[in-house]
Amino acid sequence: MEQNRVEKFKFIDITTADVAFEAYGSTLSELFENAALAMMEVMVNTKQIKPKKKVQIELKDEDLKGLLFSWLNELLFYYGSEGLVFSKFEVEVDASSYSLKASCLGEPINPEKHEIRTEVKAATYHRMEIRKEGDKWVARVILDI
Repeated sequence: MEQNRVEKFKFIDITTADVAFEAYGSTLSELFENAALAMMEVMVNTKQIKPKKKVQIELKDEDLKGLLFSWLNELLFYYGSEGLVFSKFEVEVDASSYSLKASCLGEPINPEKHEIRTEVKAATYHRMEIRKEGDKWVARVILDI
């Protein structure tokens, strides 16, 4: 569901050569969707990605940070191993079991069609945060590039 003028994520300055962002969501599920979108936006112009292929992902971890870390790195696995990029995410996060189920919609990357940006090696735990601020969730993530 597209939102009008609602901030989904922003890029933030850090002192290293890596890339950092904050993602936002009214729910944990929306937060995870927007974090995935932010990471993909670092790598490719997501507006050019058509939802031609669906990938189902299920993950479980020991806490929310671990789940976010695993989620983003799982998406990087599909990018690196299958050449897939995604522009739409439907995520269900279960905070009580630290698990998620997601449908990721995208297509194979095509340098003639897609604006390729920076290659992301991994999402990191370094200074990662997930917190509730009033009625929204916020995640801070640093990507190793």
